[in-house]
Amino acid sequence: MTRPPQLPDLALPPGRRVYFASDFHLGAPDAARSREREQRIVRWLDEAARDAAAVYLLGDIFDFWFEYRHAIPRGFVRLQGKLAELTDAGIPVTFFTGNHDMWMFDYFTQELNIPILRHPVSQRIGGHQFHIGHGDGLGPGDYTYKMLKQVFASPIAQWLFARLHPNLGIGIANRWSRRSRLQNGAADEQYFGEDEWLLTYCREVQREFPHEYYVFGHRHLPLDVAVAPGSRYVNLGEWVNYCSYGVYNGEQLALRHYEQQK
Repeated sequence: MTRPPQLPDLALPPGRRVYFASDFHLGAPDAARSREREQRIVRWLDEAARDAAAVYLLGDIFDFWFEYRHAIPRGFVRLQGKLAELTDAGIPVTFFTGNHDMWMFDYFTQELNIPILRHPVSQRIGGHQFHIGHGDGLGPGDYTYKMLKQVFASPIAQWLFARLHPNLGIGIANRWSRRSRLQNGAADEQYFGEDEWLLTYCREVQREFPHEYYVFGHRHLPLDVAVAPGSRYVNLGEWVNYCSYGVYNGEQLALRHYEQQK
């Protein structure tokens, strides 16, 4: 196994915390419910900003996203404005692409000063070593998706999609995205124990490159599971039902729920 890329260490001053969230799926299932969820997320970010040393967004923030050269998907301006407010205030925000928003390019980096990461990375935060990513395509199985991801990540596929008018391209992609999520929704609610493929991935990494925390999204189920003695896999869940997120205070990473709707 290749050593994961290592980001520079992040010091954690006393009284400061690091926040992790994923799978907002903004845009789904309709504009009204997405707007309500977006407003809830902005309230959460407002509260987090009081003591945040950093914020990590672990993918599928949007139910679909594609950046044309001169156009981006309509909406989500409240979230974008809040993220700009955080970075302007000196709070770093890091964005990992997920399987629903893998077609992000440089808009967030140029406009919001937010780096875009496409693969899991490791980073020492405070006194602990973290391994962080969205989680799609990791571990055993799911070979059909892994093949599709290679196709979607292809520059040729991206160039061809960009040739579609945004009204057509975004419309098609939104329908595909919602169909995929609905088909997999029941599986997202199940915990598969030792057969959890992300847990298998974490244990494979742990054998060669130990970490105290493995933090992922994608799974849509809040989880906190032992990987090995002194090491845990934390899945952040999602914000359609659970409104779950992770907060790290320098001593431990804990799952929390914000205005939980379920």
